[in-house]
Amino acid sequence: MAQASVLIVDDEELIRWSLEKELSRLGYGVRTAATAAEALALQQDEPADVILLDIRLPDADGVQLIPQLHAVREDTAIIMITSVTALETAVESIRVGAWDYVTKPFDFPKLFNSIAKAAERVALREENRVLRSREHPADNPARIASSPAMQRVFELATTAARHDGATVLLHGESGVGKDVLAHHIHETSPRAERLFLDINCGALPEALLESELFGYERGAFTDAKVQKRGLLELAVGGTVYLDEIADAPLGVQVKLLKVLEQRKFRRLGGSRDITTDVRIIAATNRDLDKALSDKTLRQDLYYRLNVFPIEIPPLRERRQDIAALTAMFLATFNRGFRKHVPGLTPEAERHMLEYGWPGNVRELRNVMERAMILASDDAPIGIESLPHELVGRSAQDEVEADGEPTGALAQAEAKLIREALAACGGNQSQAAAQLGIGRGALARRLRRLGIAAP
Repeated sequence: MAQASVLIVDDEELIRWSLEKELSRLGYGVRTAATAAEALALQQDEPADVILLDIRLPDADGVQLIPQLHAVREDTAIIMITSVTALETAVESIRVGAWDYVTKPFDFPKLFNSIAKAAERVALREENRVLRSREHPADNPARIASSPAMQRVFELATTAARHDGATVLLHGESGVGKDVLAHHIHETSPRAERLFLDINCGALPEALLESELFGYERGAFTDAKVQKRGLLELAVGGTVYLDEIADAPLGVQVKLLKVLEQRKFRRLGGSRDITTDVRIIAATNRDLDKALSDKTLRQDLYYRLNVFPIEIPPLRERRQDIAALTAMFLATFNRGFRKHVPGLTPEAERHMLEYGWPGNVRELRNVMERAMILASDDAPIGIESLPHELVGRSAQDEVEADGEPTGALAQAEAKLIREALAACGGNQSQAAAQLGIGRGALARRLRRLGIAAP
């Protein structure tokens, strides 16, 4: 757990001095204030986790100060300092939001215990507000590694997990399981007990992405009523997963570069650098060479991200995994739908193995979910439960006399080729390599399917 911060607010210098000395010795970050005005200023500058607040201050009533301190940071735990003769006022302070109260002269063990519990409560509330589920089912599609290609991927992932501070860059088509592999790296690393927080860098406008990553100070913009900590601060000791990093706005990329190089950042509207200890895992499905040449991805950021690259192959290049993934999803949906579907018919299995899977593991999962909904209990899944793009409208439609696909299969093939060409910016050689065929074979398919060459 990160070091908790404590603000001591008392007009007696001796009390401030003695508490600061003891709490600093216990490992807390401590600041002190003698007045309500000074306390508010310190809280607005850097909100404390715990505040020890005297009920009587020279310039204000401590109880009336509680709502003002909570307006800066709602989660701050306030412990009131009072005398035995003012216990009724202390009880009133609990009613308006104080965490606890202690009496003078201090019972130090009781005081320190109250501070420790308050700090723990603050940390748990903050984590619960941002914690994303780290529980993944035992049936994990990213951990199916029947093919040599995926076995190599997991060898690299295991190595990356052991090297705690290494930045990892995951690259692969949409749907191959980059996010689940990122979770796997985190959960098998020394950071597994800390937070894993993720964000899609291409899904948010620049201002919102900045505030989510770096946080902001109170008053940084019109709606910034209180201070907010960003993912890079909340995930201290853990992992931040930056999905679709090549789509991040250039302004955010500049700030991320500072995080990677110096492990420092500033909240929006802030004037002080904050040091963070997080592992960065980034991912993209973009053509990185094209992103660099188009200057949508900064070259200096790419070099900092590309410390430990892992390329995740598409499903069509690791067909040995299709049967294992299909069986895994079958078991998952049998449990979820409370069915007892025993498997697939041989014909359905053949179509599953021969299909190109442009949507990769995500598409396979969706196909199996749909098939399980349509399937009868205690009967295998047949081709009638599979989508048309997998099986065509009928067996007669599947091939012509010369063996070339027609009908729905030809449409699926044309769709796959168009997607590959679009992903490669019209470069036929790259598209052919992505499809796993030769350049000449692609040219013949373009002519047969009537697809205009780019």
